[in-house]
Parts: sequence; C-alpha cells; structure tokens
Amino acid sequence: MANNKIHQGRNIKRFREMLSIKQDALAYELGDDWNQQKISLLEQKETIDNTILEQVAQILKIPVEAIENFDEEQAVNIISNTFHDTQGFINYNPVFNNDPIDKIIQLHNDKIALYERMLKEKDEMMVRLEKLIHNK
Repeated sequence: MANNKIHQGRNIKRFREMLSIKQDALAYELGDDWNQQKISLLEQKETIDNTILEQVAQILKIPVEAIENFDEEQAVNIISNTFHDTQGFINYNPVFNNDPIDKIIQLHNDKIALYERMLKEKDEMMVRLEKLIHNK
C-alpha cells in the first residue's frame, strides 16, 4: 500500500462542501484579511499552518484531526470492502407501512366530519336568523 500524503487543503474543501459552506462565507468567518480567492488558494495547499487549520476547523465545527487525517482513498477502500456483498445490507423489496388507501379513507372520513360540522353550524345559524326575524 502506497503511503499517500494527506492533502489538507483538499480536505478543507471537502468538509466545507459537505457542510454547504461557500468560500466567501468561510473567508468572512476567518476575518478581514480573507476573501474567496485566498480560500481557493488555501484549498490548493497540501499542508496548512496549524493556526489557520485550527481556525478553519472551529468555523466548520469539526476536529482539526479530521482535516489532518482524512484520506479519501482509505475511506473508499473501507466502504468498498465493507459493502462488497450488499445482499444483506439493502432491502430490494421494501415494505412501507403508510398505505395510501388508508390515507385516502382517513381524508374521506375527515371530509365527511367537516361537512357534518358545517351543516350543523348552518342549521344553528338558520335558527338564530329565524329568531331574529320573528323578534322584529
């Protein structure tokens, strides 16, 4: 197995993208000396100064070690070796408990109940209106 060097800048980019943080937003959080172009250059560096690494890790809310040690090839190897036989991991015939017919029946029953309440309110209103008319 080749000893691949960890590319810290690329790792910052990966974590930033996974967290849906734009380069501009990261630059803003790092301070006035930073801009989008400087973040782009930072993400191209193989090794990054520890103080900057700590600041970025704090902003991204991840451990510094994640940036220092994440190796994409190792992660891919672990995933592919773990899931080479997916028969036990994936349910090819999923069964859903939320039956659409049950939902339709429930909606229908709710609609009937609402209609009955509306009729009752209409009848009560008619009685009140008749009383008002007879009292005049």
